[in-house]
Amino acid sequence: MYKLLLRPLFFLFDPEKIHYFTFSLIKGVSKIPVMTSIFRSLYTIEDQKLARNLFGLTFKNPVGLAAGFDKNALLYNELANFGFGFIEIGTVTPKGQEGNPKQRLFRLKADQGIINRMGFNNEGLEAAIGQLKKNKGKLIIGGNIGKNTQTKPQDYTKDYLMCFNALHPYVDYFVLNVSCPNVGSHAKLNDKDYLLELIGAVQQANTTFEQQKPILLKIAPDLNDMQLDEIIALIAETNLDGVIASNTSTDRTNLKASEARLTQIGNGGLSGQPVKTKSTKVIKYLADKSNKAFPIIGVGGVHTAEDALEKLEAGADLVQIYTGFIYEGPSLIKKINKAILNKT
Repeated sequence: MYKLLLRPLFFLFDPEKIHYFTFSLIKGVSKIPVMTSIFRSLYTIEDQKLARNLFGLTFKNPVGLAAGFDKNALLYNELANFGFGFIEIGTVTPKGQEGNPKQRLFRLKADQGIINRMGFNNEGLEAAIGQLKKNKGKLIIGGNIGKNTQTKPQDYTKDYLMCFNALHPYVDYFVLNVSCPNVGSHAKLNDKDYLLELIGAVQQANTTFEQQKPILLKIAPDLNDMQLDEIIALIAETNLDGVIASNTSTDRTNLKASEARLTQIGNGGLSGQPVKTKSTKVIKYLADKSNKAFPIIGVGGVHTAEDALEKLEAGADLVQIYTGFIYEGPSLIKKINKAILNKT
């Protein structure tokens, strides 16, 4: 029904406007008591064989929703009814910010991809906390955190710490987003010395809480082997809990979209099917080269159950979807979980 009726209708409209319309639609429909039961019966699989234990957490299944979809933690309770094992909210920054000028979200239909340059648009830390206080405890929630665009380089760590300390009671794990191509002045975030400083500061803050939370690093798909070796060394040095591979790509090679269309769109991060192979290669390299020394959450181009299995076989412990959810609809989660059960 989604691909035959809803998606063609949704794709007639501006991607960002339809995103928020869909939020309102899901929120409204979910208020009808019977609809929650219908959604769960249609999309959810409850099976202990799907459970995954990672960094002290038990995920009821390995399929999650990537950060960027529910930036402000507005819809995670309702989205839980579509069968996700975990949902990552954010990216959250200390202060609310508008992000980059619109239009900033573009579909590449022939490529089954999306280009975005949202720029960490979100309502800020306090708004996210207000929403997270409504958590009904249906599934694991990750907190993806970043810096405000206008923050000066000497204050980057303060931004991350502010988000980390304030969100700590409300999320189950953290992701340090240092690889988004859509925020200004992020070069420092990819510097190894700075990453050591940032990770050390956040880990130190973690020790001040009675219950420590896992901390993961989200990396870009465009890193070369030498840079990936540095990531492996960084994780070994800091004992970081894991990696999310990967963020969006700035690469535009081998796309079906015309050069004219890509020029019209301009810069931004590419997600969806065009980054599938690249992200899977990153996962396999990290897993093989490190001898599976740390957990990996695989994301990038998961549009089918086979795409998810490919990432799991490459070395991912969990997978996340985003663009695949937009193109394929909520049935994708159940299809992936069914395929995983069939492999066990």
